[in-house]
Amino acid sequence: MTFAQILGEVFYCVIGLIFALVGVKALKDDGCSKKATTAAFWFLLAFTFICGPWVPKWLVGAAIVAMAVLTAIRGVVQTKNDVPVPEEVRKNADKFGYKIFIPALCIAVVAVVGATLGSKVPALSWLTANNAIGLSGFVALIAALILTGCNPKYAVVDGTRLMDNVSTTGILPQLLSALGALFTAAGVGDAISYYVSMIVPENNILVACFIYCLGMALFTMIMGNGFAAFSVIMVGVGVPFLISKGADPVVVGALGLTAAYCGTLCTPMAANFNIVPAALLETKNKYSVIKSQIPFAICMLLTHVVLLYLFAF
Repeated sequence: MTFAQILGEVFYCVIGLIFALVGVKALKDDGCSKKATTAAFWFLLAFTFICGPWVPKWLVGAAIVAMAVLTAIRGVVQTKNDVPVPEEVRKNADKFGYKIFIPALCIAVVAVVGATLGSKVPALSWLTANNAIGLSGFVALIAALILTGCNPKYAVVDGTRLMDNVSTTGILPQLLSALGALFTAAGVGDAISYYVSMIVPENNILVACFIYCLGMALFTMIMGNGFAAFSVIMVGVGVPFLISKGADPVVVGALGLTAAYCGTLCTPMAANFNIVPAALLETKNKYSVIKSQIPFAICMLLTHVVLLYLFAF
């Protein structure tokens, strides 16, 4: 294995340990009525992240099926959490103000800079996109500890609490992304290409741009994941109706994925973006986040069509 692969496995193992700790947290909660099945779910998930590359694939598949069954029978529940009282939350909010967003900004900046340098500097080739994201999380953790001055143990305590709150929806992006690859392998993209060819007038680039962006958004709304939609719509529309007509593949790919994100803003299937925040914010309507985002999503989608038409050719 290369150093990049080893580092990537280290990050996956760290994630797996967080899942395992959520399982331990469930076992320690005597007031949890389903602590055995809840703990089993998190231990199985930890197993796939830590041991996945080293065990037979059928074993990982069996673990995923078992997790699906545990979720289907409602065997995974939230356990008891020690949350700060409102007075303490208000006090800390007044103390740190907008500085509390510094760790979050570290994630974005370090990930982008790291991935860019990794692709351009040979000595940093080990800094792949995934490794850059892992490194950015580590930098953000250090920044948060320095900013707040809290005990490092709270990184584990609040990390497991957040994962417990997110619950089973936290693994939805991985499952939907895998489903997108499955759809592509099954020929869904080719089927879409066939039917789109019956709609798009010959050499009408503007209509092709519109269908491409709209298809990305709609398929993302169905799948709940832009990456899942990307592979299918790129094969079905992007390549035969845009790239083969002379469009710049870089522009088509970049705008296609961000057009898919317009669909992410409008669907409850993107639970970790739209449903989980509503639950954490305790809004009266669990779809309030989606309702507020739909007008912006429509405007951005139309903007994508214009940008694709102007800059891809």
